[in-house]
Amino acid sequence: MTAGPTVPWLSPDSEDLLAAAVGLGDDLSATMAALQRLPAELGAGTTTLVVAGMGGSAVAGEVLQAVAASRSSLPVVLVNSASAPLFLGPTTLLFAVSFSGQTEETLAVAQAALSAGAPVVALTGGGALASLVSDGAGVVVKPPPGPQVSQPRAAAGAVAARLLLVCEQLGFIGGVTADLVAACRQLEIRSRELAAGGGIAAEVARQIGRTIPVFHGASGLGAVAARRWKTQVNENAKAPAYFGVQPEVCHNEVCGFGQHGDVTRQVLTLVNLHLGTEDANLTRRFELFAELTSEALARVVDVQSEGDGELARFFDLVMIGDLVSLHLAAREGIDPGPVPTLVELKERLTPASSGRQVEGGTPAQAGSPPAPRRR
Repeated sequence: MTAGPTVPWLSPDSEDLLAAAVGLGDDLSATMAALQRLPAELGAGTTTLVVAGMGGSAVAGEVLQAVAASRSSLPVVLVNSASAPLFLGPTTLLFAVSFSGQTEETLAVAQAALSAGAPVVALTGGGALASLVSDGAGVVVKPPPGPQVSQPRAAAGAVAARLLLVCEQLGFIGGVTADLVAACRQLEIRSRELAAGGGIAAEVARQIGRTIPVFHGASGLGAVAARRWKTQVNENAKAPAYFGVQPEVCHNEVCGFGQHGDVTRQVLTLVNLHLGTEDANLTRRFELFAELTSEALARVVDVQSEGDGELARFFDLVMIGDLVSLHLAAREGIDPGPVPTLVELKERLTPASSGRQVEGGTPAQAGSPPAPRRR
């Protein structure tokens, strides 16, 4: 088991997100140990994989798409809305991913898939999605038994691992179990460094300070990590953050620093996330982007992941990024857990829909006080 934090440096932390972040390796291990066996015929005849999910649950689909690009001949299509693709049918396997089982967009796509005769696998803890898919003769894959986190974003890593393992079990991709074992080894090492409040996460948070971070990662898992860092800063630190993808940013974003340097150099920090698997051309693009824009930035920070294989390095970046966002919250005395703004947004969009939710917020948070504002 991963050792818990020895110093309570994150306070307040009403939803125990620190323990969730440093316990990622344990979550991956539990997921591997408890994964249920699926019917072998479930994947027969499949020509396309579709993953429907929002917010923290969407990360699973992004990880699968990135991994499958080099390991599977099947296309992986992501759906991050209530609009189901017209091609859904008997040869399309839909993975409906919802932490709560109440996400309205994912429910809508799952219903459309069932109506179109597409097989559906729901990765959820229950709720309306589990009932819908069970009644529709689909398969429900639930999280392993044991303590459960209260926020979807805290379970994103384990959900991604569950989706990858299901796809391995059905024969769509290979090598997942071995890669996750390597990831657990790396996360055990990293958690010992970060749990007490020090290490690379504390240093990166210090360098970001009160600037607005822009996270860059290479196309594939690096890009997924960059987006994860961005959304964790948004939800945990209640602060703005942005992300970009190499090499795409070298075709557009790099041009955007020719004006207003007197402003941007005070407020923007570029954080480059390196998996360590990028080729020489991509590495050079990271370097050139930093060289060409550094005078218009507060600073440039490089974060190098560690581990044996791309999944180990990806999850290493996930843990570091989660801890960076928690450090940014701690610097301002912000409780990283509650996201009352998401709850309010959902209520104002669908005031009569008390059972539905935005991924990331729970109905119990409706009475939470507004997020602290930075002075």
